[in-house]
Amino acid sequence: MHVDMDAFYASVEIRRDPTLRDTPLVVAGQGPRGVVLSATYDVRALGVHAGQATSRARRLAPHALFLSPEHDDYARVSGGVMEVLRSITPRVEPLSLDEAFLDLAGVTRRLGPPETVGESIRARIFDEQGITCSVGIADTKFTAKLAGALAKPDGLSVIRPEQVVDFLHPLPVDRLWGVGERTGALLTDLGLTTIGDVAHTSVETLSRALGAAAGRGLYELAWGRDRRPVIPWEPERSIGAEETFPTDVDDPVAIRRTLLALAHRTATRLRRAKTAGRTVTIKIRFADFSTITRGRTLREATDVGHEIYHVACLLHGALGLERARLRLVGIRVEGLVGGGCPRQLVLGERDPGRREVERAADAVRGRFGDSALTAATLLDRGPRARGPRGR
Repeated sequence: MHVDMDAFYASVEIRRDPTLRDTPLVVAGQGPRGVVLSATYDVRALGVHAGQATSRARRLAPHALFLSPEHDDYARVSGGVMEVLRSITPRVEPLSLDEAFLDLAGVTRRLGPPETVGESIRARIFDEQGITCSVGIADTKFTAKLAGALAKPDGLSVIRPEQVVDFLHPLPVDRLWGVGERTGALLTDLGLTTIGDVAHTSVETLSRALGAAAGRGLYELAWGRDRRPVIPWEPERSIGAEETFPTDVDDPVAIRRTLLALAHRTATRLRRAKTAGRTVTIKIRFADFSTITRGRTLREATDVGHEIYHVACLLHGALGLERARLRLVGIRVEGLVGGGCPRQLVLGERDPGRREVERAADAVRGRFGDSALTAATLLDRGPRARGPRGR
């Protein structure tokens, strides 16, 4: 089974503000380098799609409301969705925040036929998270994902083994996994425009044009053969955040302010995941797109934003980049340990310490929203571009 949320980021925004339900909506990074993350289906019909430059999307849909992303909210909803899926089977393979594969082996004996399981999942996600999803069910990952895509939005499709060939062969060749612009052009040069065309072409011909591995792989997929198993979820090995500047930045004050925001965002995610980490790493991307990382391992694991920020500033300062123009900065915490963050008591430490203060702030934001409380240093960054809610 392939489960995919419908216009996920936009749907979460509508869940938070139901007055936006009938509003053409685009969730996108702002500024000249912003890209689209998600759009409602009426806007997609105009040619707007994920990964597109925000400036291009604004030209295609000038009437749409453009909102800046709220990543922590999306992560919370995604966590709720994955809990629903793992209550059905432990064999869940997330592909991103908003989609996953499930292995239904053994599940149908307990919960009924695949259609029943799929409809139950769709109903629970809508009831518990307030968003819709589309479900595709088949005997392979490849076919299930295609079935789900064709069921969008808010639908369910089941392709039984005896239906696979008839389902696949009329589809355009670019629906095959691994067929991008270049491979698609090579297949078109061979006169292959549908998946059925590929299926009825010899492996030798495909291999000469595409290489042995790619040729054999596309041939197998064209006949609906896909041996990849569902690989269950593994705990995250690191948690972090990064930010691309609208224009290249060489102001150390602005860079440190950004590091502060990223440190607190990362710490919040660590606490929500009930984990902490020992290694703090910063990522620096320069104006010419070259990228470096630097890290430091702490004596004790931490989930405190102030401590992460302190280490990040030390790492940044040691690089001597006061006049360098930066395109992106990021912070990542690795070496994660579960069960929160037990600590050795320090003689003379303030009580309550920064950890207690930050956890109290988590509670405030959990009740009143992520923008309800922030560090005073970040207040002069101005309101986020969030339309009528951007105060």
